[in-house]
Amino acid sequence: MKFFLSSYKLAENGPELKKLLTSSLKAVYIANALDYSTDKDRLEKHKQIDIQDLEEIGLEVKELDLRDYFGNASQLQKYLENIGVIYISGGNVFDLRIAMYLSGLDKIIKKFLATDKVYAGYSAAVCVLSPTLRGYDIVDKSDNKLYGDYETIWEGLGIIDWQFSPHYKSDHHESSDIDKEIAYYIKNSLPYKALRDGEFVVEKK
Repeated sequence: MKFFLSSYKLAENGPELKKLLTSSLKAVYIANALDYSTDKDRLEKHKQIDIQDLEEIGLEVKELDLRDYFGNASQLQKYLENIGVIYISGGNVFDLRIAMYLSGLDKIIKKFLATDKVYAGYSAAVCVLSPTLRGYDIVDKSDNKLYGDYETIWEGLGIIDWQFSPHYKSDHHESSDIDKEIAYYIKNSLPYKALRDGEFVVEKK
């Protein structure tokens, strides 16, 4: 599996993501990290921009709401078998982690590691791959409880072995909190990578 990990959105880096594609051009777009949003118009505009970025590199995109698969991981896995790209929006990493757990996507992604599928996304979509979610609570609210009275999951998926700090020194409203997040990693001897908006890294598993 290949991982295209961005600080913020896809934008002009679309051609770099396209280079990773080797099979199906079918993609799913997951925006559950934004389920906390109450501004529906702004949310829809956000989704449209993300989806358009993917379509511009030739992908056939369908939005996938993980809430439709809570408690039905087998059906979700079957659906994703023929999908080439799993693209996930930024937002709240703790909400995304719970949604992945309840739908089984966390385990499904690990099952797909030996395939040629691409996992792509930005901000929270990358943070959730880290070994731990400790430190991300400096930026994101950890107890929204959008999906019921579930305990906060502090364990990341552990697919990358470093903490991700997006929006570093960038024109983003979370940028100042990212400096505090990095200070936490340094204090606790946690390896990390800080990316400015517009930057990305590629990982292969």
